[in-house]
Amino acid sequence: MDAFTLVVASGLAAAIMAMAMFFLYRGNPRDLCLRDWSYAGLFFLGSNVLGGIAATWQLSHFLIPAVANSFYIAGHFAIAAGLRRHLGRAPRYDVLALIALTSVLLHFLPFTQASVINRLLLFTPVIVFINCHVVALLWRLPSGPERSAYVPLMVIEIGFMIQLSLRTLYMVLSRDTPLTFLGSQILQTSGSLCVLIFLSVAGMCCAVIVIRHQELALRKASLTDSLTGWLNRRALHDVAEREFARFRRVHQRAAFIVFDIDHFKSVNDRHGHAVGDTALRHVTTLAAHALRGYDAMFRLGGEEFAVLLTSNGPSEVRQVAERMRALIEATPLQAEADTVAMTISLGIASWVPTDASWEEALRRADSALYQSKKDGRNRVSVHGDTSVAAAA
Repeated sequence: MDAFTLVVASGLAAAIMAMAMFFLYRGNPRDLCLRDWSYAGLFFLGSNVLGGIAATWQLSHFLIPAVANSFYIAGHFAIAAGLRRHLGRAPRYDVLALIALTSVLLHFLPFTQASVINRLLLFTPVIVFINCHVVALLWRLPSGPERSAYVPLMVIEIGFMIQLSLRTLYMVLSRDTPLTFLGSQILQTSGSLCVLIFLSVAGMCCAVIVIRHQELALRKASLTDSLTGWLNRRALHDVAEREFARFRRVHQRAAFIVFDIDHFKSVNDRHGHAVGDTALRHVTTLAAHALRGYDAMFRLGGEEFAVLLTSNGPSEVRQVAERMRALIEATPLQAEADTVAMTISLGIASWVPTDASWEEALRRADSALYQSKKDGRNRVSVHGDTSVAAAA
């Protein structure tokens, strides 16, 4: 396959990438990274179109490779920009504008116009740097369910960077090899083939990242209470089943804290449901501050919540519950012109080896909560105390 055919094929791959990313963006306009990756396809397409035009009409003006190289660099940059935006960072198109302008201006130098090798010496490090930046962003990502979706893009970026560096190094060391713009020499042809593979695979890799992200977002939405951000009852079943199996296997300590907001109905009646919703978010935000980052937090329904703590002894669990109670009591809700005092009642129950299921521990914690409310609210009760056992 000659270089011109590869340029045409690469142009088609770039066009497919641009259209695929654009249509995905139209379906998910909040995923702005898709727009950036659509730009990447357009930039690569522009580079290949200029190359095809130059080859067809035998154009040799230095501005042709100048603009084509700028488009080519911009394509790689747009992939990095889309990844940065996906990860919550600024895409930095101002840097791209500076690089593109510098690239065009460098082509006015006699050194740059003298040979293809000189242009490779100037612009290969720029492309390699952009590839390295993409790999570094992906490499530093923490472990998690999304990480596997980033691996294909990281692999294709590393592979492209290595082949580009090795080919450039060989061509620089073998200066007797005649190179021309869009020549059919084996090294340039292999380079065009690598570009075709890169464009074909990179677009799919970007799509995989977005699709995986959306899949996890939908799964999270199905397991999360939309008002408070805490997990819902469905998630409680999944998490508690998994932890109970571990509890039975290794006898790891675990306990439930169940709590609800005292006199929550009166808050709704006096201030309205909008303030009631704000009160729910207020209480759960404060409770989360009193907990550790890995404690599982659930909204059971209405104003009732549960927390699953593992690897904690009874005294530690009680300290956590008291910390939650005290923090919420000390932090009233500011609702418009009113200050609404908030308190919670809590019940604690540890898991025991005789439990046939985690639901038994949850029921005991609920009994302890009932005792707290019976004793006057705004307090912590632990199942196993005489009064709580009698109430159960």
